[in-house]
Amino acid sequence: MEGPTTHMSPPVQAAYSYCEAVTGQQARNFAYGIRLLPNEKRQAMSALYAFSRRVDDIGDGELDPETKRTRLESTRRLLDRVRAGAVDEDDTDPVAVALTDAARRFPLPLGGLDELIDGVLMDVRGATYETWEDLKVYCRCVAGAIGRLSLGVFGTEAGAPGAERAAEYADTLGLALQLTNILRDVREDAANGRTYLPADDLAKFGCSAGFHRATPPPGSDFAGLVHFEVRRARALFVEGYRLLPMLDRRSGACVAAMAGIYRRLLDRIERDPEAVLRGRVSLPGHEKAYVAVRGLSGLDARHVSRLTARGRG
Repeated sequence: MEGPTTHMSPPVQAAYSYCEAVTGQQARNFAYGIRLLPNEKRQAMSALYAFSRRVDDIGDGELDPETKRTRLESTRRLLDRVRAGAVDEDDTDPVAVALTDAARRFPLPLGGLDELIDGVLMDVRGATYETWEDLKVYCRCVAGAIGRLSLGVFGTEAGAPGAERAAEYADTLGLALQLTNILRDVREDAANGRTYLPADDLAKFGCSAGFHRATPPPGSDFAGLVHFEVRRARALFVEGYRLLPMLDRRSGACVAAMAGIYRRLLDRIERDPEAVLRGRVSLPGHEKAYVAVRGLSGLDARHVSRLTARGRG
């Protein structure tokens, strides 16, 4: 891997190393994708992940709701300090140090991390979602915002057609990834008392009783529900993939790798819907490697460019 392209002090380098360790340990799919980036972009993405992970861990932890709210608001105040450039290099919080440096190097829309905190507060309140439009609000907070933040690191190629819509496509790709996560984790979320799929979809397919065991609710059309949501996620991927031709080769490869892994997860879920009730669906390493090679080759970006040129993207 190449070294940093600009000077970096030892405390900042150590802060980034911490964030990269967190990313490698906690987010295998994400870490797999960002390995394809140049050093400086990879470090910035790790800082974004480490901060996001902290927010998620507060929401998913065992603390009581009031303590979670207090800690989330404390994290928001830390974000305010990052935004103001008020975190010193020798600060004891390596995530704050790294994120502050990343925000100096890249045009990060840090308000997206406020949106993430808002989304996790929805979890703390036990929010449920009646319709897809309701769920989209949550998904935009916890995933679409991360897509827009990532675009701040990637940037777009000069003169790329349609680049004014890049943030919209990054947001949509985030929704696609989040809906895939929701499908994959229905059993785990049910065990934690959470239901994300829209209530009207659950009612339509007889699944309102929830997913608390390794078999579908009696009398339900669980496969029909999964296939319905898979089609929705695929449509989001198609729209979000319009981002790829706007990125440089390695940023495009990173996005194509992460999105490609989740698209293949969708394929597996579609083939065996009840697998998500039996355990976590995942991809073997060799399949992830194939997705990465495909991304580096630019095949996905060229395919999207051809479809867009034909008006079919």
